[in-house]
Amino acid sequence: MSKVKMYTRFERFWHWCQSAIILALLVTGLQIHFTGLTLLDFATAVQLHRVFAWAFLGLAAFAIFWHITSGEWKQYLPTNQSLGAMVKFYLVGMFKTHEHPVRKTRTQKLNPLQRLVYLGFKILIFPVLATSGLAYMYWDSIQRSFGLETVPLSLIAVVHLAAAYIMVVFLIGHLYMITTGRTVAANLKAMITGWDEEHGATSA
Repeated sequence: MSKVKMYTRFERFWHWCQSAIILALLVTGLQIHFTGLTLLDFATAVQLHRVFAWAFLGLAAFAIFWHITSGEWKQYLPTNQSLGAMVKFYLVGMFKTHEHPVRKTRTQKLNPLQRLVYLGFKILIFPVLATSGLAYMYWDSIQRSFGLETVPLSLIAVVHLAAAYIMVVFLIGHLYMITTGRTVAANLKAMITGWDEEHGATSA
């Protein structure tokens, strides 16, 4: 196995900034939804939630531009090659120390199952969260502009909350998958330093 610069400086910057912003959005969102919590007062939670939401959108726009110009968007193209083997590995194989069925390289960092999960995040979870969040912030104007006076704001809130819960499930799965590398901390270390082994490694 050889060490390669698996993750660029921007990828690591984007990953950790995104992680911090998502955590901040979850904390402030929980305070907004569950008013009995005492993490922050309600007004502060709302204000911070909006600030972090705009920061998330800005970071996402920058990341989309980078993925397109660098060609890294190809990392997320779905494939059914070895998909069944990956499912079997995650369900059974890795608990029996079987060899990883997909070799990780600089040009193919994600295995087929990871591609599907991350693509789903990018084209489903994130768009629904962003759209419903913006709609919630500017619902009065949207109602007047598009004649949606009969659509209650509570419906937008439910959609946004449902997407947030899906995000939480995604994060839990992501945190678990971090521990499934060669060692418990191998994937985490790779995302900090950028260096990883090119043969037989897994990433989360």
